[in-house]
Amino acid sequence: MQTRYQLFINNAWVDPTHGEWFDSLDPFTGEPWAQIPRGTREDVDRAAQAASAAMKGPWSKLSPTNRGMLLYKLATLIEENLDLLTEVEARDNGKLRSEVRGQVGYVAKYFYYYAGMADKIQGAVIPMDKPKVFNYTRLEPVGVIGTITPWNSSLLLTAWKVAPALCAGNTVVAKPSEHTSVSLLEFAKLFVKAGFPPGVFNVVTGFGKDVGEPLVAHPLVPMIAFTGGDDGGKRVNLAAAAHFKKVTLELGGKSPNIVFDDADLTNAANGVITGIFSAGGQTCMAGSRLLLQESIHDEFVDRLIAIASKAKLGDPARADVQMGPVATRPQFDKVVDYIRIAKEEGATCAFGGKIRAGSEYGAGQFVEPTIFTDVTNNMRIAQEEVFGPVLSVLKFKDEDDALRIANDIRFGLAAGVWTKSLHRTMYMSERLQAGTVWVNNYRSTSFTTPFGGYKESGLGREGGVEAVKEFMETKSVWISTDLEMPDPFIRKY
Repeated sequence: MQTRYQLFINNAWVDPTHGEWFDSLDPFTGEPWAQIPRGTREDVDRAAQAASAAMKGPWSKLSPTNRGMLLYKLATLIEENLDLLTEVEARDNGKLRSEVRGQVGYVAKYFYYYAGMADKIQGAVIPMDKPKVFNYTRLEPVGVIGTITPWNSSLLLTAWKVAPALCAGNTVVAKPSEHTSVSLLEFAKLFVKAGFPPGVFNVVTGFGKDVGEPLVAHPLVPMIAFTGGDDGGKRVNLAAAAHFKKVTLELGGKSPNIVFDDADLTNAANGVITGIFSAGGQTCMAGSRLLLQESIHDEFVDRLIAIASKAKLGDPARADVQMGPVATRPQFDKVVDYIRIAKEEGATCAFGGKIRAGSEYGAGQFVEPTIFTDVTNNMRIAQEEVFGPVLSVLKFKDEDDALRIANDIRFGLAAGVWTKSLHRTMYMSERLQAGTVWVNNYRSTSFTTPFGGYKESGLGREGGVEAVKEFMETKSVWISTDLEMPDPFIRKY
């Protein structure tokens, strides 16, 4: 029997205004398992009003220390509800239970980290060039933050935004993907248990046109924090710009993973596999472009095929499975279409490229781990984000040739470098146009360090101290100590 959920607004569970729900589908079985409220513009307004009122009410009157204590309590509740949150998120997005469990556990660490930072946000006293003036800065919350997150890692990507936003004293209206809403609705229950005042955290589920667009345009929401595709990010940015709203945009990528001939090839092969086939390639930071130095190309591709051929696909709830299904039917169709496009453009399918079907593959949203060779950088398969288990392999001659290929793209989210040379490490990391550069590892993230992209991979940073600053305004305060006002018609510089 399906569970019917409600919207979470002002610490209360309420039906959507129009009384409509839609099904959430299990990506493995293809069967509906939960009913999600279809929110509307009116529901967004209810949530925004509640969040705005909280900014003026008990939440604004809490000391930063007490605010941090609430975040700490929330983190402990996440840990206590790890099994439930893991189950519903994995059921929604089709990821391996083991990976989702690790992610949810890490969500708690984000809230612990920002709980500790809540009473350590400081302005500054500014040394002045003018006599008899005292100047200092205050860091103040922006206000109501609208968060919009995708289907691949709903809780983790929400935590990247909500934890620093609440740490800074803001309130939140959250819109999860319509494909993966259950985990965020279950997560919302913990805010009441932790003792957060009404209106601090709200969840409105539904579709982009019904909920996302009204949230971005709402006059009581001065900032939007968005994670998703670059097309969606552009629309959010344009709509927000019409009202001069602040935005953070964590968008797509086509990240180069660069392997030099002096690298530890065993470690590099494992790192490349992790970068593209973990989570079925459904991550913004996926190392979907493999740049191989010419001298090791054939040997290294053979290594990759040997590893990929052993990958077990199937029910993500099973402990022995290494790759689950593509999370949604539209995304599955997109991945299959890109495989066709790559073949038509002249790339060689060196491994995989097929759909897996049969009783052990449930509804059949499975694509084999796929490796394309003979790829040139002007091919669509090398330039466009597939967001699936598809790897494009390109050759390069030396460092500068690798940089030319790696940077010749509109994205700049991340990059990987595999080498034993310290000189090469520094040379490459300084010149790669990417917000994150991993050297001899790939796909590592932490709450302690910023993450975000160059170019069309986004605006702003999430994680670390930088994330809190994104959710704050800087106010400069000037206090005169002069007992006499100067001539009002003459401004002194």
